[in-house]
Amino acid sequence: MLVHPIIALAIAALAIAISSPARADPRDVLRACQAVVHRAAQTTQDGATKPDAAEVARCRQVIRDWTLRDSAVALIDR
Repeated sequence: MLVHPIIALAIAALAIAISSPARADPRDVLRACQAVVHRAAQTTQDGATKPDAAEVARCRQVIRDWTLRDSAVALIDR
């Protein structure tokens, strides 16, 4: 029964990090979004709730933006 409060705390921490990107380190936002997308892709065998579709879509956009940014930096560094 201890799993549910821990999952709730983790979700709350991710929501705070994602909802306040002005204060969060951009890499932390990326890592939080990667965790959200990973959690959404997993099947919920333990009954844990999946993130909502809007949050997953926003996180996928964040990851896409970072991928484009990193590839552009790699081209400039050549």
